[in-house]
Amino acid sequence: MVTAYSASESLAHVDLESTLLPERDYASRITAFPTVVQRPPLRDGKLGGLVYRDPIMFAVVQRAERIARSDASVLLRGESGTGKEVVARYIHRNSPRAGGPFVAVNCAAIPEQLLESELFGHERGAFSGAFSQRIGKLEAAQNGTILLDEISEMDRRLQAKLLRVLQEREVDRIGGRSPIRLNVRIIATTNKDLELEVTRQTFREDLYFRLNVVAVHVPRLRDRPKDIPALAEYFLEKYQWENGQASRQLSPAALSALMVHDWPGNVRELENTIHRAMVLTTDSIIGAKALEVGPLPARLPPSGHASIDYVPGFLGRKLDQVEREVIIGTLQLTGGNRTRTANMLGLSIRALRNKLNLYSTQGIEVPPSTAARTS
Repeated sequence: MVTAYSASESLAHVDLESTLLPERDYASRITAFPTVVQRPPLRDGKLGGLVYRDPIMFAVVQRAERIARSDASVLLRGESGTGKEVVARYIHRNSPRAGGPFVAVNCAAIPEQLLESELFGHERGAFSGAFSQRIGKLEAAQNGTILLDEISEMDRRLQAKLLRVLQEREVDRIGGRSPIRLNVRIIATTNKDLELEVTRQTFREDLYFRLNVVAVHVPRLRDRPKDIPALAEYFLEKYQWENGQASRQLSPAALSALMVHDWPGNVRELENTIHRAMVLTTDSIIGAKALEVGPLPARLPPSGHASIDYVPGFLGRKLDQVEREVIIGTLQLTGGNRTRTANMLGLSIRALRNKLNLYSTQGIEVPPSTAARTS
């Protein structure tokens, strides 16, 4: 899988053709693309799948390079959308395990009931519906690296099983008779304060220390402003190549608009902004208006108190009612997409599901999920 902002080197060789298509199919695949469109070239600061120019990211990359040479467990920390998975892939590609698989598991996106089977695998007949043997992601990453994305969303019971995997270097399939030896490097990511989660007893302290052998903090995009032009240029090249479009450039006003925006969604938001502008604009020069990047969110007055028109419709009402309306309204906005709604509201997917279950028991209509509508 190619991540949202991995560089063209991985697009060209590592993650697509080498894993999905046999070599004899390369020519037929390449001819499907316009011949006039060239792959985005590698440039300074686009080494091994990373796009960076800001000094703060140079320090992050140097730390990642030192980590890559070891086999220690790694904990990548940072806000959603900062590029933690990209850094994880960089560590894998520069490690002695580069020839092995890289397997990513999003712990927040998989329901608790399925995550155990997804990670550890199961034998045929282990439970109702287990009609065949299934190899878990941990086994699939044998001799390579497994990325446990948003590890803080994992249930404590599964945390205990994962801890045993880290301690014993072996995995037990559900319904299995004997453990299977593992040779896997573990990289975990989180956008939460794990130390705080430990004090709240939502995350096991022993697992935290096992994962936090080496930590890397991936900074917010607004804290590395020199990366913004480099990333914007890369996304322009990426979608120009993918969509077979003519070359596009950002106007000086558009670049200024990008530089002053707060980027609460980090690099993921920047990519979506550039992609949207390229879809909606036919001009060779993309202006500031086409970016649809609005002004910074309204701030509280200097007094620190909100005026009556600062939060219209919310003042004087119970917080649980306001929260419910915001959650249901955001769900409607995303078309029932639970993961996107949770990200927009700064909730964990588990917390969102718990609130929606509560609303359902109260007789409140909850928009159906995307999966439920397509099944």
